[in-house]
Amino acid sequence: MNDPDSENKARNREIAGNEAERQTVGDIRVSVWAIAGAVVIGLAAVGWVLLQNR
Repeated sequence: MNDPDSENKARNREIAGNEAERQTVGDIRVSVWAIAGAVVIGLAAVGWVLLQNR
């Protein structure tokens, strides 16, 4: 029979792994939104400059 402490440690490791994966997915999602926002702002700035030069 397994020791309850080792079962808890194994469970905690699994929880930590799941949390790390969830954190990574969240970080990627935030990065994608940041890049998309920067692209939109950049395109707006380029469009504004082109309109001002007419």
